[in-house]
Amino acid sequence: MTDPRGETSPLTAAVPVTWRKRVSPRPGLERVRGSAIAIAQIVIAATGAFLLAHLVLGHESPLLAATVSISSLGLARDARPRKVLETVLGMLTGILIAEVLRLLVGTGPWQLALTLAVTMVVARFLMPSPQFAVAAAIQSAIALVLPLGPLPFMRLADGAIGGALAVAVTALLPRNPMSAELRDARIVLAGFDAAAERIVQGLRRGDALRADRGLEKARALQAPVDAWRTSLESAQAVSALSPFLRSRRMELARHARVLQNMDLAARNLRVVARRAAYVVRDGVAREIPADLLAEVRRAAALVGDALDDVAAEPPAREALRAIAARLDPADVLPDAPQGDLALVASLRPLVVDLLIAAGMPREDASRAIPRI
Repeated sequence: MTDPRGETSPLTAAVPVTWRKRVSPRPGLERVRGSAIAIAQIVIAATGAFLLAHLVLGHESPLLAATVSISSLGLARDARPRKVLETVLGMLTGILIAEVLRLLVGTGPWQLALTLAVTMVVARFLMPSPQFAVAAAIQSAIALVLPLGPLPFMRLADGAIGGALAVAVTALLPRNPMSAELRDARIVLAGFDAAAERIVQGLRRGDALRADRGLEKARALQAPVDAWRTSLESAQAVSALSPFLRSRRMELARHARVLQNMDLAARNLRVVARRAAYVVRDGVAREIPADLLAEVRRAAALVGDALDDVAAEPPAREALRAIAARLDPADVLPDAPQGDLALVASLRPLVVDLLIAAGMPREDASRAIPRI
């Protein structure tokens, strides 16, 4: 992208990537480190289920005990016990249908087609989750193709053992959900800060390009917010079940309050960005709105600090309260054009959301804003 003078913008200039970065092992090592507990869960659950079915129940090759454990846990970040249990039930449904149909019609290509069709129809009827139906179909195909055991429904017992071990491991060896949740929270807060920084730059310089870039960054916040919500819900579900994480419930509830209001704040930042991008089309700098948004940006960083240390919440509230008291557009920008007044007015709901995220009751946060 070029500016009106035909020069390449530093915001869109190509960044050279060296061969060392292309072949760097760091991303792979980060993935391994992030999945270490998940890998340990899968290994323990699958091995334990296999040994239990083999040594205790006397099953010669309890393959389904291991596969159900592996498939139900997986490496996905969302390891809520409910999700794991839902996947286990889907697999057991598939195994049960395969066992019944095998007794009735035997095995073969058309029997496999029939089994898959019946399994997926039944699974879709029972549960709305596509994952449930796919898990059921995979396990039904495996159960139909494997050699028949000495007793009917023996493989259903193997699958039940694998599922029980998966759920137990989820509770007794949790995946450190707080770490993933905090990582996702920091991504949201860093994105919010970057978007606000670009908008401030656009306002200070009367630069529509930077303001537009701030709007793009603000719009891109929704996906990180959704990822944070998923990891937070997973952490809350695991902490409700795991005896080792119950002490984190209050902290997670506080994070849920921050998430809810940072989601609203991100939406309101998009409103601010759109109005900023509109008013700077004339190329005139807006120092006062830029200063106000810069203060909001610094206060939002304090809200982020409070995720790790609740002691940061009072300073965040005081900083935001001081900003809120000055957000009367007519006082801040007397005789300003309507667009500039609307820009300052758009900061009001943003500051209210951040005040609530910092722990202020909604009524008090609303009262902190002067009436207009």
